[in-house]
Amino acid sequence: MFKPSREQARQLFFDTWRKYRQQETLSGIETIALEVILQHPEYHNILEDADYYRDKDYLPEIGDINPFLHMSMHVAIKEQLSIDQPTGICKRFSHLRMSLGNEHDASHHVMECLAEMLWHAQRNQTTPDASIYFDCLDRQLNLRN
Repeated sequence: MFKPSREQARQLFFDTWRKYRQQETLSGIETIALEVILQHPEYHNILEDADYYRDKDYLPEIGDINPFLHMSMHVAIKEQLSIDQPTGICKRFSHLRMSLGNEHDASHHVMECLAEMLWHAQRNQTTPDASIYFDCLDRQLNLRN
C-alpha cells in the first residue's frame, strides 16, 4: 500500500494541476486526482500557488479546512470504489448516490464515515476497522430511507 507523506500528497495535486493546465499527459493516479480537483474549483487558486501552500498548516480547531486532506479522501474513496475494498463499499455507495442524487454528495457522506473509522483507529492505535466504516454508512443510508 502506498502511503505518501504530506509533501508527496500535496505535490501530487500541484503536479496534476500544472500538467492539466499545460495539457501534459497524466498518470493513472493523476487522472483520478484531476477528477477530484475539477469537482473543487474553490481549491484551484491554492493549486496555482505551490510555493505558498506546499507547507501551509491547517488548524481544524479553528475551522481551517485542509483542501489537500479533503481531496486526498476523495481520491481514497475513488480507489476503494474501483476495487470494492472493503468489500461492500460499492453497494453502499451506489445506494447513497441514488438517495442523494449525485456522486459528489454521496462521496462527502462516505468521507464522514471514512474519517470516523480512521479517527477510531488512530485513537485506539489499531488498524482501521471496516465494521466501523460500514456501521456509519448504514446509519447514513437509514437516515435517507
